[in-house]
Amino acid sequence: MSSSAVSPARPAPLAAPLGSRRHGAGFWLIAFAFLTAMAFSTVPTPLYPLYMARDGFSTFMVTVVFAVYAVGVVISLVLAGHVSDWVGRRRVLVPALLLELVAAVLFVVSTDLTVLLLARLVTGLGVGMITATATAHLAELHAAHRPTASAQRFETVSTAANIGGLGLGPLVAGFLAQWVDAPLRTPYLVFVVLLLLAVAAVLKAPETVTRPEIAPTYRPQRVSADHGDPAGYVTAAAAAFVGFSVFGLFTSVAPGFVAGTLHHPSRALAGLIVFVVFGAAAAAQVLTARLTARAKLNVGLLFEVTGLVATVAGTRTENLALFVVGGVLAGIGAGVLFKAAIGTVVAMAAPARRGEALAGLFLIGYLGLIGPVLGMGLGVRNWPTATVLTWFAAILVLLLAGVAVLDRRAARRA
Repeated sequence: MSSSAVSPARPAPLAAPLGSRRHGAGFWLIAFAFLTAMAFSTVPTPLYPLYMARDGFSTFMVTVVFAVYAVGVVISLVLAGHVSDWVGRRRVLVPALLLELVAAVLFVVSTDLTVLLLARLVTGLGVGMITATATAHLAELHAAHRPTASAQRFETVSTAANIGGLGLGPLVAGFLAQWVDAPLRTPYLVFVVLLLLAVAAVLKAPETVTRPEIAPTYRPQRVSADHGDPAGYVTAAAAAFVGFSVFGLFTSVAPGFVAGTLHHPSRALAGLIVFVVFGAAAAAQVLTARLTARAKLNVGLLFEVTGLVATVAGTRTENLALFVVGGVLAGIGAGVLFKAAIGTVVAMAAPARRGEALAGLFLIGYLGLIGPVLGMGLGVRNWPTATVLTWFAAILVLLLAGVAVLDRRAARRA
């Protein structure tokens, strides 16, 4: 039919269907819960220098505490990150948020190293259950609310809740620790309240998974590239690994480096720097929403390499401004790479395996928080921080080159 043909007029609906309105409200309720959970996971970031001063922690011990969190995430992703595909999204999100609540209480009642390690492990277990599940839940709520719309809103909100939340946690904790009493307890008390509200939000949101009459046989999460486009999945996973490695740098070692080597001990400044890095990542995700997946990948690669070079230059010259600029550029690159990875995997995965595909992606991404961060922690025990960060950046640049090669090969196959 030509565009000039006349079609009979149809009356506009008086109101959206009730289910559509419920799913629309549920979309924002789950986004709030996702944002809160991710923000809580990075609350300790600007507080690490305080723990170091109070209990004599070394930089290596800070990276161990951070790695314990990442180990918890990986364990949870392997054991439970995919089960929401058949038990339901809310049945996974509520227990996960309750685990976060337990961790917050542990932080409140004690600052002992053993309790700190346990709290970070419990936090990781909760986050591992939340990341893939909340992302899949948002995708389904968006589709139910706007069945004919593009996935742009889902991609923007889900990655902003994830990455934006990671930046919001240090900002809130840093400012509270700077200007209120009990800086190692007050931020966690605030998040006790927020996590309770997040649980209520999930309970209010509609379920999007119909439980099968016969539940599948349980098995741990498999990391499989068999999701429609194996080469594309591997490229997305590699991009997530490198992006998370950059985020790990700024949520573990960077605050101590700013307070020590750069002589800026302000907790608010430490939180603000991390917020700016993650905020840049979230903003870049919004601004690049209309780009194709390949264009996003290329933009992410360019900014991340440039940012790593600037970060190393700021480290070696002990220049705070250059260090922050490098972090912003690297954050933009990591955010765009991560957004491209999420969009690629959601598009290629079958609905029945969407949670599994995302869990595998996050699993590989969080592995990027363990090895590189622990390597930096070990390195600073024997070499200057500037030297260790230089080697860290060089390794990541090589990995980014590998991502570019994988992407080109995937494009040729397509």
